[in-house]
Amino acid sequence: MTLAMTSDFVRELLDSDGNVIYFPNSTLFTKLFPNGLSIDNVMFTIPGINLDIYWYGFLIAVGMVLAMIYAFSRCRKFGLDIDRVTDTVLAGLIGGIIGARLYYVIFSLENYMTEEGTLDFAEIFNIRDGGLAIYGGIIGGLLIGGIMAKIRKVKLMPMLDLAGMGFLIGQCIGRWGNFFNQEAYGYSEAAGSLPWGMVSKSILNGIYFFVYPDNTSVVTNRAVDMLAHPCFLYESLWCLLGFIILHIYSKHRKYDGQLFLMYIGWYGFGRFWIEGLRTDSLYLVNNDVISLKVSQLLAGTCFIFAVIMLIYLGIRGKKQGGYVLYFNTDESKALLKEAYKKSKKGQNESLEEDEHIVDDTVGDNVEDNQHILADEFRNEGEEASESEESEVSDESEPEEASEAEPVQETEPEAETKTEE
Repeated sequence: MTLAMTSDFVRELLDSDGNVIYFPNSTLFTKLFPNGLSIDNVMFTIPGINLDIYWYGFLIAVGMVLAMIYAFSRCRKFGLDIDRVTDTVLAGLIGGIIGARLYYVIFSLENYMTEEGTLDFAEIFNIRDGGLAIYGGIIGGLLIGGIMAKIRKVKLMPMLDLAGMGFLIGQCIGRWGNFFNQEAYGYSEAAGSLPWGMVSKSILNGIYFFVYPDNTSVVTNRAVDMLAHPCFLYESLWCLLGFIILHIYSKHRKYDGQLFLMYIGWYGFGRFWIEGLRTDSLYLVNNDVISLKVSQLLAGTCFIFAVIMLIYLGIRGKKQGGYVLYFNTDESKALLKEAYKKSKKGQNESLEEDEHIVDDTVGDNVEDNQHILADEFRNEGEEASESEESEVSDESEPEEASEAEPVQETEPEAETKTEE
């Protein structure tokens, strides 16, 4: 059984609070959630301070953590020292957050202007309600992370290979934050017949404005066919598939940087197609002649650049007889050996410190220990002497008894002789 998009249903949906999502063409969803799925962009509220924790920020953080765990677990296979990589990753995360916000603000600057025509910095720095652009995050992360890699002497190309796979993990999970915010959806006539076509109050209003920009009032008999593409889901699955492919291929990579180029090409190709469906993207040009979104331009450029570089470097490698991967170089082996020695030295110093602590503790209590031992020996001596005296007294009593017994026996004999 599916849910019919009738005028009455649309009117009821538009009168709701806007936090209910439906998938009308899905029989399974309709059975499980006949009244729709209620969602809230707030995950929970910290009591006492009334601080809201949003699903959007939580899922982005989870994606970052999982990406870091994956990268750290594979550092040595790429010839990189995990301590140096940690510094680079942390710097890249900071740069990524700054870049993602800055990118979004620049291309939607009118939303951050005050009535006086000045910038509203309070809103610019308020990222809790969303407003992060993934391309800005990638640019900022690469820029700041690259600077830190130079400072910490981390080889950039193998580091980028790890970063590319980490980006796919983070994007795969972080995109679900758009679901709770009811954003990153798209429209086409084909969505009306798809089992995963979705609709809610905010989505319906957004699509109607997208289709009929000159008339923002919703007319129910026109809105009944307006189901949305879950673009966040498309991108999440696309990133998951890309990560699996790159992870498998990483064991067969031909040169450092190849995986990162493949990431750029893979993500750019998928994003160009997905971005074409979205109704809430930032436009570069939007008129009767051409409609081009900023992300589409970047995605297409990234895809073309990646394909050209992969072909060029592949041909160049064959002419040179192949490349030497960084983890096979003397530089990488020396750095890993140095890192290993430092870790062993740190462990030994920790053990020596523990031994000093034990020695100092014993030294401080030597006199106390001696007094305790002396008292114990004294007590043992007193107990031993008392036990010896008791043993002597116990042994002497039978001897006296044995000497008295013959006397008692001889006395009658003497009396008898006298009487005779």
